[in-house]
Amino acid sequence: MQDRTNTSAQTQVYDVLLFDNFSNHCLANTVEPMRAANMLSRQPLYAWRFLTPDGAAVHSSSGLQVAPHDRLDAGRGAMLLVMPSYGFRDLEGWATQRALRAAARRYPVLAGLDTGSWLLARAGLLDGHRATIHWEELTRFAETFPQVETLRERFVLDGARITCSGAMAAFDLILHLIGRDHGQLLALEVAQLFMTRDSARSHAAPAGGGTRQVNRAVMVMQDTLEQPLTIAEIARRAGCTQKTLETRMRAAFDATPQTVYRRLRLNLARKLVTETDLPVSEIATRCGYDNASALTRAFRTRFGQAPRGLRANG
Repeated sequence: MQDRTNTSAQTQVYDVLLFDNFSNHCLANTVEPMRAANMLSRQPLYAWRFLTPDGAAVHSSSGLQVAPHDRLDAGRGAMLLVMPSYGFRDLEGWATQRALRAAARRYPVLAGLDTGSWLLARAGLLDGHRATIHWEELTRFAETFPQVETLRERFVLDGARITCSGAMAAFDLILHLIGRDHGQLLALEVAQLFMTRDSARSHAAPAGGGTRQVNRAVMVMQDTLEQPLTIAEIARRAGCTQKTLETRMRAAFDATPQTVYRRLRLNLARKLVTETDLPVSEIATRCGYDNASALTRAFRTRFGQAPRGLRANG
């Protein structure tokens, strides 16, 4: 949870509108990738606040209570993410419609997550747009809102409107936005942090002829962090030449294969430093470094402090 008052001019502020019976899973999959992007980049790329219609606390479908930062009519930012989840049909009345229409004048982008698309559509805010919703509601959504082009997609970006089909897709959506706004290499690092290799593959490379080779190369890198291969061998396993791999990785990540490989290894090292009690020498071995000194030098360059310092600081 972050306070917008401590952000820089470059920080994107995302407000999350919660209702009673929201999904914990959807909320975590929305904010945790942003938190990870801030941590890995060592910059306040994102800030987020929790809002409710009236500023009162809400409870998730599993009973988690969230005290919001503010009420909806006080919110402003780069995007409003509407997250009702369960019981959404009880929320589509005139008061919600009016509040969302007013919010559309304050936020350049509105996003409907899970069943949030229904509330946006009921308010007329998806008219003429392409959109998706939780797939259990897809047919009813299409029948109820013929003015919306309904798609069976995990998420849909259509100008100033974004819609997402559910909790798992929320992670992929935020990962996509991170890659779009801050580079695919950072998106890949976030995916690696959460051990979501499929998400990393689906968002790591742009569409085009080089996608398959780049994704294969990333898979090989992720499988060989402990015993790094040469870039030539990675290219061979990816089914292309080293020169081709270098060209296509620069296009995908704006980075060389060596840089991508090193970042993946160091992010694994950071995870082991913060989440285990393994000695630095053992972490170095698991991340493909000859010794603790070599890892420490690379770690300090990447993260601004040595492994032991990061561990000591919690």
